[in-house]
Amino acid sequence: MTNLVWPDKIPLPTVDGYQISPSEGVIRTDMESGAARARRRFTQTPAKVAVRWNLRPLTYAIFEAWFKHEAKEGAEWFDIELLGGIGMATHQARFTKAYQAKLVRKNQWEVTGEFEIRNRPTLTQGALGILLDSELEDLQRSADNFDILVNQHLPTENW
Repeated sequence: MTNLVWPDKIPLPTVDGYQISPSEGVIRTDMESGAARARRRFTQTPAKVAVRWNLRPLTYAIFEAWFKHEAKEGAEWFDIELLGGIGMATHQARFTKAYQAKLVRKNQWEVTGEFEIRNRPTLTQGALGILLDSELEDLQRSADNFDILVNQHLPTENW
């Protein structure tokens, strides 16, 4: 487990351009005759995540310095909250290559990059079994109502 954590002074990636691409978890071997054989390559398949930020100049300066000094030019693993199938969850990530930055306005940088993530959080096998045996429309409606309650109706300060 890594101790390096994504700094709260840098926002999380935007949803614009956000993309998760799991690696191939299976190796297939074609046989001379008969069906191909397949075997699992990983017990925890790594994935790549395309990310993007829109940063003001000071935040971009912090990002650059953090990437260089703390993330060691992208070589270090760090914990970051990322969106996945189960919602926002902590992932272990590192950059696959240097980021790219483009000045899009006088006071805004568009920064793009790619993370590799390991141990991607997913439903447990037990939770999957429960969901497969449930009425998904009812569960989705309940989840939507809960989201509305928490994010639109409950106070966010002084809890």
